[in-house]
Amino acid sequence: MAIGTHLLQALGDIVGPSHVHTDAASLDATSHDTWPMTTKWQALGRHPHRAEAVVAVDQPDQIGRILALASAEAVPVTVRALASSVTGQPIPLRGGIVLDVTGLAPEYALDETDLMVTVSANYRGSELEDKLNQAGFTLGHSPQSLLRSTVGGWLSTLATGQFSSLYGGIEDLVVGYTVYLATGEKIDLVAKPRAAMGPDLRQIFIGAEGTLGVITSVTLKIFPLPEAELLGSYVLPSVQAGLGLMRAQAAAGFRPFLLRLYDEVEAKHAMGDPDFDGCGLFLGTRGVKAMAETEFGLLEQMVLDCGGRPLGPDAAAAWMGRRFDFSSVENRVATVGGIAETIEVAHYWTGIEALYHDLTAALAPLADEVNAHWSHVYPQGTSMYLILFGQLADDEAACRRLDEIWATTMEICLAHGAELSHHHGGGLIRSPYARRSLGSAHLVLAKVKQALDPAGILNPGKLGL
Repeated sequence: MAIGTHLLQALGDIVGPSHVHTDAASLDATSHDTWPMTTKWQALGRHPHRAEAVVAVDQPDQIGRILALASAEAVPVTVRALASSVTGQPIPLRGGIVLDVTGLAPEYALDETDLMVTVSANYRGSELEDKLNQAGFTLGHSPQSLLRSTVGGWLSTLATGQFSSLYGGIEDLVVGYTVYLATGEKIDLVAKPRAAMGPDLRQIFIGAEGTLGVITSVTLKIFPLPEAELLGSYVLPSVQAGLGLMRAQAAAGFRPFLLRLYDEVEAKHAMGDPDFDGCGLFLGTRGVKAMAETEFGLLEQMVLDCGGRPLGPDAAAAWMGRRFDFSSVENRVATVGGIAETIEVAHYWTGIEALYHDLTAALAPLADEVNAHWSHVYPQGTSMYLILFGQLADDEAACRRLDEIWATTMEICLAHGAELSHHHGGGLIRSPYARRSLGSAHLVLAKVKQALDPAGILNPGKLGL
């Protein structure tokens, strides 16, 4: 839809005329994120999903006023912060307004007694972690995108970190937050520290990808920095042995902060050895020294019992030092005709190995290299992370191949009854599969959407809405 002059003027009255941008450069820049497909579109000079105005806010109350105005005018609003999404969440599929929240006034309040920190939703993850470390604490939440993502983005995409086996996902770390509804109302959601006064309403907006409201302030749990940390690297005889080990330790109640299993292909990269033979495993425990040492010893014995062989801490320590590095994917995507994609899915223990074999077999003809690892573990199952690399003649062919890779992966996951996303969220690429993935539960999401966003303005076209 076209945004009229009267609406642009009204937006300018709220944020100031200099904060409302309609120039081509601003609109083009906000029509892409970090998803390889949008990077290819950008290289080809394409901007298929483009807003009509970028509105930069610097105060939370401006958000409520803008949303109320947009609802009254039935104008779509898509929230954007650092745009580190790799699946197209902040892409303005229906045009309208891109709401730039990067300029919100920073908020930071540390509570060392109740072990919480309250920050503005646009706080960069790495800056928050550094600040907490200086005070003797850690978030425990450490996604690969820590240096380029925000707290609000974590909630909106139902993110999890590399150490989730110990600390949990973002849903486990949230104490409370403030959200603005599409109609402009400000809502505060909190549990102190737990509440049984009706359903846990905090869960409604976590993972909603900005389709139900705009989160502006978040209170998270924090943890004292660990007294001790132990690391180990191992070679395992097979994927089956590794998955069995991961399942057994989860069932026994262990909580290592680091537990990563690599198949034979990715193990060569993870171990930094192109001649590495076998599957690789990284293991780490942390906490009170005696407890960390005891847990590490028991877990290492389990590794040995399943045919593993210890290689020392060096490979795991090297991974810890480079774990935020995304350059191998970005560099390949930046190459003309180069393809690289990361797709994370999840399944029960009963289905994960068959899913792995079917996916890698089906994807092998579509890429030069298909890597797989497992890095988030639960008593009921685990995530699986696929990294694909390839080279085609040009970027047009690369776009077609990326589409084929995603369609193949999603259809196989649906056939296996697996989860289509573990922590990257749905975004633009998974939205066409959302109804089939959620099944009858999608009706609940649709009804919540209708109740909270009756004009349908918030990030339309995502999550199958």
